[in-house]
Amino acid sequence: MIKAKGIATQGATEKLSPFSFERREPRENDVVIDILFCGVCHSDIHSARNEWGGTHYPFVPGHEIVGRVSKVGNKISKFKIGDLVGVGCLVDSCRKCNSCDEGLEQYCENGFVGTYNGADKIGGTANKFTFGGYSNVITVDEHFVLKIPQNLDPAAAAPLLCAGITTYSPLKHWKVGKGHKVGIIGLGGLGHMGVKLAHAMKAKVVMITTSPEKAEDAKKLGADEVLISKDEIAMKAVQNSFDFLLNTIPVGHDVDPYMNLLKRDGTMIIVGAIEQLKKVNGIPFIFRRRSMAGSLIGGLWETQEMLNFCGEHNIVCDIEKINVEEINEAYDRTVKGDVKYRFVIDMASLT
Repeated sequence: MIKAKGIATQGATEKLSPFSFERREPRENDVVIDILFCGVCHSDIHSARNEWGGTHYPFVPGHEIVGRVSKVGNKISKFKIGDLVGVGCLVDSCRKCNSCDEGLEQYCENGFVGTYNGADKIGGTANKFTFGGYSNVITVDEHFVLKIPQNLDPAAAAPLLCAGITTYSPLKHWKVGKGHKVGIIGLGGLGHMGVKLAHAMKAKVVMITTSPEKAEDAKKLGADEVLISKDEIAMKAVQNSFDFLLNTIPVGHDVDPYMNLLKRDGTMIIVGAIEQLKKVNGIPFIFRRRSMAGSLIGGLWETQEMLNFCGEHNIVCDIEKINVEEINEAYDRTVKGDVKYRFVIDMASLT
């Protein structure tokens, strides 16, 4: 076994603190990665604090991982020692169902294995559940390892493995591009990536936010316009004008005001609220044949496509780099929205 160290929480109300554990030695199709950086996703916080239920402790968060290959199994040809690579939200799936066959491992019909808190079907963790990237090393099947473009800052590229693919996948699936008017709802970790990616796809991008003070930042990120959702007059003036809305609001909310912004046959995608929406009225759907759907990260081929796209357009996340001892403060600041726009842990600080 490979000795590992990281930071973990021992319970829903406990702080993250140093934790020693073991990773499996590489099998023939495994890659061992020395972790350089790991992004801090709001999902890490929900899970660490058991806000969604089902968290197994001790719990090591982290699914926005960038590092360098340090060992490879004897059947590995795709990666070599020293390669800059990434691991996102998945480390296993059945690879036999229709979704997996189509490269949509995130929708595995037999249940994917998350990078943390997933049932460890391979072995190598003492409590039988996967440990994430807030650590110095990880062993992953090569199928779930991704190549990071060499021109990208490794720290700022880390959140692409979740925030990047979560926003790229629906933009690509619904064929957003030149000539489309796209609204990105909410300017946070997901929203700021949505603005950057939609802008690079040559859409007309409107940042929709409750906060007028975010307007300047939104335009720097690539937004053509800013719409303040609390301004009823401004919202009414642009009804029936959007082709596509990417809704990154992380909590339950009334979707009706946003649905009315869509043209006939327009679509709004929910990527932020993994909880009950407060109000959904049928009228905005029926009278304009509008749609609302959801989207969950992306499969491995699409995540690699996203990374390549970001490499071509020099897109990374706006980050604040922290040391491991700052993680508990970072969690509190993330909950308060006090970060632009993602914390990333420098794993060198573990030593």
